[in-house]
Amino acid sequence: MEGNMPGASDYMTLLMQFAPLVILIVVFYFLLIRPQRKRDKAEREMRNSIEVGDEISTIGGFIGRVVSIKDDVLVIESSNDRTKLKIYRWAIRGKEAPATETVEAPKEADKDAK
Repeated sequence: MEGNMPGASDYMTLLMQFAPLVILIVVFYFLLIRPQRKRDKAEREMRNSIEVGDEISTIGGFIGRVVSIKDDVLVIESSNDRTKLKIYRWAIRGKEAPATETVEAPKEADKDAK
């Protein structure tokens, strides 16, 4: 029976050496890999939900309204003079709030002015 004991302690020693590595991998998964996958999925869903008429911004800083979509190429109008740009779907940073919305001034500011 004594022959089995050193083998068991060797196994435990080996397990204790790899335990921190396993814990580190699990922590990296939950803190880095999983959140990045969630962001990538949300970004992909946002890009696939773009429709004609949506206001978007590109990674290059252009803001415009989608005029047409063909496969992975979008045509956007970037200003009032109707400048049109062709961009790839992957170059979209996000959807913008429509330009027709207005922001009301806080009511506290109105009271201070009186």
